[in-house]
Amino acid sequence: MTREDMVLSTQKFIRYKPLLHELVMRDLRVKYRRSFLGYLWSLLNPLLMMAVMSVVFSYMFRFDIPNYPLHLICGQTIWTFFATATSEALISVWANGALIRKVYIPKYIFPLSRVLSNFVTLMFSLAAIVIVMLVTRVSFTWKLLLTVYPLLTLMVFSVGLSLVLSALSVYFRDVVHMYSVVTMAWMYLTPIFYPISALPPQLATLVEWNPMHQYVDCFRQLVVTATIPSSFTWIYCAVSAIVMLGIGLFTFNRLQKNFILYV
Repeated sequence: MTREDMVLSTQKFIRYKPLLHELVMRDLRVKYRRSFLGYLWSLLNPLLMMAVMSVVFSYMFRFDIPNYPLHLICGQTIWTFFATATSEALISVWANGALIRKVYIPKYIFPLSRVLSNFVTLMFSLAAIVIVMLVTRVSFTWKLLLTVYPLLTLMVFSVGLSLVLSALSVYFRDVVHMYSVVTMAWMYLTPIFYPISALPPQLATLVEWNPMHQYVDCFRQLVVTATIPSSFTWIYCAVSAIVMLGIGLFTFNRLQKNFILYV
């Protein structure tokens, strides 16, 4: 992409920024439409899931993890954002086919809006983590401010992957079904409800290179143990996010020319 193309893309993004805002607000309104508790579900859902999973995994499987409820809700909250955002973004382009056929709109706006709306939901869900920290009497330290880093880099990573998935799903609707299987396998390969020490050494080494493990682990270290993650974790989170965003932009830009023929 040339410098002129980058300038035009930036100007186009600024021009359609109000539309992006409206799409994000629409997604949030639709998500909680006709719900009595509304946005409170962003707080209640992770708490209820944590309660159920804590009983199952801490008592049935006997995982020896200090402050398991907080450990679990941190991983669960991060994973839920990622899985939900990318799954919703996956169908966002062809689901808005009627609008795309009528007026010109930068098509990347649709997957981007889904990721951003889920990021807003994630911000609400963080209140559930604060509640668990208060109940389990975890100290609030300045390191909590650094949690912005894994959250923002994860959002960038999710945008990049969403661009790839949404572009491919326009041509191949089977991607929708395939991705549900991929996310399930990916979840089990990410130490969310079990410690990485429970894995065989060879598999544990492989999981270390799983981007989602690094995002979850970075967030957990800052919240649960109030420790600073290693330089490898900081670098890996940033590099994986930038690389995935680059792949997403390249793939989406190459495939979007014929979207109108398939949506």
